[in-house]
Formats: sequence, structure tokens, C-alpha cells
Amino acid sequence: MTNFITNFLEVFYVLIGLIMLFAGIESFRDKENPARIGTGLFWVILAVIFAGGRLLPYPVIGGLILLLGVLSLLKQIKPGNIKGIDEKIAETSAKRLGGWIFMPSVVLAILSIVIAQFTPLGGQIGIGISSVVALITAVWMTKSSAKTAYHDSERMVRSMGTAGILPQLLAMLGAVFTASGVGELTAKAISGVFPVGNHLLGVVLYCLAMAIFTMIMGNGFAAFAVITAGIGIPFVVAQGGSPVVVAAIGMTSGYCGTLMTPMAANFNSLPVALMEMKDNMGVIKQQAPIALTLLVIQIFLMYFLAF
Repeated sequence: MTNFITNFLEVFYVLIGLIMLFAGIESFRDKENPARIGTGLFWVILAVIFAGGRLLPYPVIGGLILLLGVLSLLKQIKPGNIKGIDEKIAETSAKRLGGWIFMPSVVLAILSIVIAQFTPLGGQIGIGISSVVALITAVWMTKSSAKTAYHDSERMVRSMGTAGILPQLLAMLGAVFTASGVGELTAKAISGVFPVGNHLLGVVLYCLAMAIFTMIMGNGFAAFAVITAGIGIPFVVAQGGSPVVVAAIGMTSGYCGTLMTPMAANFNSLPVALMEMKDNMGVIKQQAPIALTLLVIQIFLMYFLAF
């Protein structure tokens, strides 16, 4: 079953690579973009990594990632001239569909949960299957052509730009930090400054560290492994805190940091790009007061519920 799931998951990586290849092709064809060669190479390289990463040697993948970094450093990756949607057609379709316009999103959410919870396929494959079904639903409801689906897919990918791969890079960084023992070093450094045994101090340290480290890494999951090993276990769990409560609220504390950092590209940078906002920090400015309030609430909840 494990091999089946792995091979099935590989199908969706190939599909993702295919969409990135579409973005690369259209970037090469965009003669109005002065960096069309670099931009096209960026998306084609990503397509190769996603679609064929399992077949490529690790040094080759590492070299391709370094090449992506060089293209970004030289500012050779630009969205270029991205063809927008026809506003009249979009408005007509929106009026015709009404509230049903949200059906593909609802299908994606419900189907992914059902597959993840009630089948052995897991959440990743659940999201992959539900995404395909949601796309088919959207095409059927809007009576769109394959050409429209093609251009809308590549348009969205190109609009995201380099921010689209930030979550993958940050997740990789989290794995590197964990393997290199950053959590242990963090515990030693903090234990030399703050005394072990004070429940409230331990909770405050853990929750604040989760939020701050998530802001640095842009990924609550990456921060969780490092900060829980370095602070959560020795300063909270080892002092009598419930592991279940500490882990659950620790993760939500990290999410508070997600709301306040541009490193969380899928939450805070992509909306800016897709909605063409003038203020790059506009989303974060709106979320920050709520995030800080929630962080204080998480601290009190962990303190009163974990012990």
C-alpha cells in the first residue's frame, strides 16, 4: 500500500510540473518581457524538478536549485505581460452562476477531508484528487474550454512568481535545521539564561519562540520540530505539561507568527500579487493586531490547560 501511495502521489507532482511547464512556455513567448529567457528557464527548471525529481540524482537537483537562485539574484525572473481575464465575460458568468461560483472550492475542501479521514490514501493525495475534481467541476460549470483552463493555470502560476516556491524551500530549511541539531543548541542557550521549572515562563518562552521562529522561517511546521525539541519539551512538557495540549497550542502559536511575516508567501505575499495590491505589507498590517491578540490567548490557554 505504501508503494501505491508513493507512486500515486508522484502523479500529482508530474501534474504540478506540467502546469509549471505551461508557465515556462508562455514566459518564453512573452516578447514584451525583457527577462523572458530567465523567467522561462525558471519555470522550466521547476517543472523538471517537480515532474522528474524522483529520477534525477540529488547533485543534479541541487545544481538546478542553485541555478534558480542565480536567476533570482540577477533579477532575471519577472512576471512580464500576463494576459488578464475578460471582465465582461467574468461578470456575466458570475451573475449566471450566483452562489454556485463557490462550488469548486467547496468540492475541493470537502472531498479532501473525506479522503484524508476515511481512506488510507492520506491528506496529500486527498488534496491532489480533490483539486483535479474541483478543476473538472469548474470547467463543467463555466462551460470553459481546455484552452481557457490552460491559460488560467499558467496565468496564476506566473502571477505568483518566485514566491510560489518559498514554502517548499522553507520546509527544506526546517528539515536541515532539525537534522543539524538547532533544537538542542537552542535549549542549551535558553537554559543558560532562563531557569527551568517556572511553568508560566516556560509557556511564554515556548509560544513566543514558536511565533518568532515561524516568522523567520515562514512555516509553522518547520518551526514546530525545532522549537518543540529545544523549548517545548524541556521547559513545558518535562515540567508536567500535557504533551497533547502543548503540541496543539504550540502549533497554533506558530500560526500567529505566520500572519505577521512576508516569509509566509502563500498567506501574505501571494494575495498581494494576485490582487495587485500597492502595499506589499498590506495583508500583514491587517492581520498583525489579530495575530498578537491570539498569541496572548494561546499563552493563557496553554498555561491553564496544560498543567
